[in-house]
Amino acid sequence: MAKRSDNVTKGVERAPMRSLFYAMGYTEEELERPLIGVVSAHSDIVPGHMNLDKITEAVKAGVRMAGGTPIMVPSIGVCDGIAMGHVGMKYSLPSRELIADSVETMAEAHQFDGLVLVPNCDKIVPGMVMGALRLDIPAVVCSGGPMMSGLVNGVETSLSKMFEAVGARKANIIDDAGLLEYEQNVCPGCGSCSGMYTANSMNCLCEAIGLALPGNGTIPAVHSGRLMLAKHAGMAIMNLVEKNITARQIVNEKSIRNALACDMALGCSSNTVLHLLAIANEAGVDLNMEIFNEISAKTPNLCHLAPAGPTHMHDLNNAGGVQAVLAELNKKGLIDTSLITANGHTVGENIKDAHIKTDAIRPIDNPYMETGGLMILWGNIAQDGSVVKRSAVAPEMLVHSGPARVYDSEEEAIADIYDGKIVPGDVVVIRYEGPKGGPGMREMLNPTSALAGMQLDKTVALITDGRFSGASRGASIGHVCPEAASGGNIGLIEEGDIIDIDIPAGKLNARVTDEEFAARRAKQVPHEPKVKHGWLYRYSKMVGPSCKGAVMMED
Repeated sequence: MAKRSDNVTKGVERAPMRSLFYAMGYTEEELERPLIGVVSAHSDIVPGHMNLDKITEAVKAGVRMAGGTPIMVPSIGVCDGIAMGHVGMKYSLPSRELIADSVETMAEAHQFDGLVLVPNCDKIVPGMVMGALRLDIPAVVCSGGPMMSGLVNGVETSLSKMFEAVGARKANIIDDAGLLEYEQNVCPGCGSCSGMYTANSMNCLCEAIGLALPGNGTIPAVHSGRLMLAKHAGMAIMNLVEKNITARQIVNEKSIRNALACDMALGCSSNTVLHLLAIANEAGVDLNMEIFNEISAKTPNLCHLAPAGPTHMHDLNNAGGVQAVLAELNKKGLIDTSLITANGHTVGENIKDAHIKTDAIRPIDNPYMETGGLMILWGNIAQDGSVVKRSAVAPEMLVHSGPARVYDSEEEAIADIYDGKIVPGDVVVIRYEGPKGGPGMREMLNPTSALAGMQLDKTVALITDGRFSGASRGASIGHVCPEAASGGNIGLIEEGDIIDIDIPAGKLNARVTDEEFAARRAKQVPHEPKVKHGWLYRYSKMVGPSCKGAVMMED
């Protein structure tokens, strides 16, 4: 049977290509085998990626054991934590598109027969998956694993508490020594930060969607089981190549619905909405915001990992991991168990012996909430939707009304928060931070964490056409669509307008009539673009709305 790689290894005409392989030390025997691209995001700037050299080598060993020739190629990756709160965060979401494009480029240019994707952190996971789906060749995801939690004053903690400690310091709730205690202890080593933030959310959902092996989302980065998983991923790709099971055969409408159900049960990051929409787009699946609420309405929330609760990723792993969550969901028929997954087994076969081992996962008959962790809100300032992580909202903030405090950038808002100008009851509105207006749709972990650290997260709401980090908690409503830069009504909100939030009802409205919005629009002065050159400028011209995944529009 012909292989894709025959295009660069077979026949007289390919002698020049073979000579270049020989220049790198490949042998004739290696060129006879399937060529497997191992896409590694290893770097020295991201804690979640610092161990990917070892993961990559383990994957390569697995590929060789199963009769393939592994070829490592690189991927970029932004550390969202380091990029947070300054111009660097404008590059985070756009980097997803660069990563997808680079996976497509490297695999097509060199005609790989299959791919093992080795990411770990936020945009790198969906970016690699998007590239693999675009190619529709066999692919397996093998992440680097989550970080262990830190220990501060005898309490397990993680990065979200570090950002909140900044707010606590600004409010003089802790002193410099207390801040340093957090600084030096919340992140104890390699891995993706240890709460149910975006990176861990996406690595768990890769399991649920079927592209990753069981354990991918939860086995800690420092455990030997992570290296074993990587070797098995290398073996698994060879099985998929042999059987010609491609990425789009695994990722389809039914498997995406499985991932959505798992998302709601785990209480994943609100950013999963963006990424699942983008992944569905590459898979040719029609996914919209209404489907998120449809699945949320019938899926109980079984986990409260940080920032929603005190447990962390190693606790979820000890409790049985993603497979145990899927097994609980299956008790009420909420997942399709017939679907094929990356290890060649069906979902049902994978969860056959899975069960809850500790209370980090609640039984489906005793959930935290009867509905899912995420909620889509609509209203006159979010006609096309907005997103909130309902499982991380205090009960008293599920319904809230208050005066708008309006800012045209994150910097303006955070300055007033730090200066103590935001008071209980306020609704902070941060706009012109969407995909086009930011550009890049920055995460707003600094303002949400500052409010939490100042103990205002149970009295103050935030609304933005940007987005919030998976580490954010409180009534943080992001992805408001249409965004201000595209003419959305969020750009017409004025200081003091009363904003009504009703999360259980899925409503987000300003007490402003359509006539008043029209009058304000007629007087509105066009907003000056924040970036006028370079990659971000091109991105701002081509990116679509957040309600469609903020993907680059081909037309």
